[in-house]
Amino acid sequence: MSNSIRSVIVATGSYLPEKTITSDYFADYQFFEKDGKRVAKSNPVILNQFKSITEIEERRYAAPDQNTSDLGYLAAKDALESSGIDGETLDYIIVAHNFGDVSAGNNRVDLVPTLAARIKQKLHIKNPDCVVYDLPFGCPGWVEGMIQANYYLKSGDAKRIMVIGAEVLSRVTDPHDRDSMIYADGAGAVILEAVTDTNAGIISHKTQSHAVDYADLLTMGSSYNPEKSAEKDLYIKMNGRKLYEYALVHVPQVIKTALEKANTNLYDIKKVLIHQANGKMDTAIMQRVFKLYGDVEFKPELMPMNISRHGNSSVATIPTLLDSILKGKMEGQSIRPGDKILFASVGAGMNINAIVYQY
Repeated sequence: MSNSIRSVIVATGSYLPEKTITSDYFADYQFFEKDGKRVAKSNPVILNQFKSITEIEERRYAAPDQNTSDLGYLAAKDALESSGIDGETLDYIIVAHNFGDVSAGNNRVDLVPTLAARIKQKLHIKNPDCVVYDLPFGCPGWVEGMIQANYYLKSGDAKRIMVIGAEVLSRVTDPHDRDSMIYADGAGAVILEAVTDTNAGIISHKTQSHAVDYADLLTMGSSYNPEKSAEKDLYIKMNGRKLYEYALVHVPQVIKTALEKANTNLYDIKKVLIHQANGKMDTAIMQRVFKLYGDVEFKPELMPMNISRHGNSSVATIPTLLDSILKGKMEGQSIRPGDKILFASVGAGMNINAIVYQY
């Protein structure tokens, strides 16, 4: 593996559905506890508490005629068209997601053919040497796809790779579970190239999987509504309190390890693009990271957040956030040549990963 090759981001793209869902959308929902009892609090109280904890005010939902592969295709198309790159020159297309295509009106997961194959078909890429595959890895899937692409590029096996994160979570959420308000739909895409003799590119990465003790923090389960619990449909379920505790203990250590592998100090990082999972949790994670380097105050501007408007779209949160910053769509946020940034994510598995990248 050549050390002179760096994996450099040369294009980004994103797609966010047009349909905006405010918290008022859930005003008349009937919420139940895990044990099937109605939540005692009134919906206005539930909605206010939800906003204060997650910071989410709005989220995007896919249109009825859109599936995850459609969103992924539109993000990929944006990356190609905004950069002028020919899709036929891609050696790999890696698509991170967790549920495949779930059509509106049902709860069935459709995974054959792969979303990557569907997206390649939609892009009309004929080159058979453009290898495509899916990567289910929880919310950290897009970051892990970037890590895999980095290995292909540094080995000389590939010169140009697209990594897509796409998800339609709105169709796998239980409308009777308060956590359903967290989830959203969206897609982001990044194209990496193998570049020699440059300081830019992926410097280091670190991934961990904690399955034995924590695999059940995010699972699929029946509706909390006792009248629907006997139905065969399964929905994403989260042990929020334990997940929060897990993230605060383990994510900072993974970030610190990635920084150490890059011989980079935390204070050299200009931006932290963390998975937009929960506003309060993400801030607490970074505060813990700073404590590992001494009790220095964490400055929120270091960590751009768009969860308040876009919600948690799983694998799509980081690439859509990156695209927004690079294309000047986030007021007061920019990335300049020479800036070192950090990508980090945590999610089902439980999996954690981080990348140190230099522009």
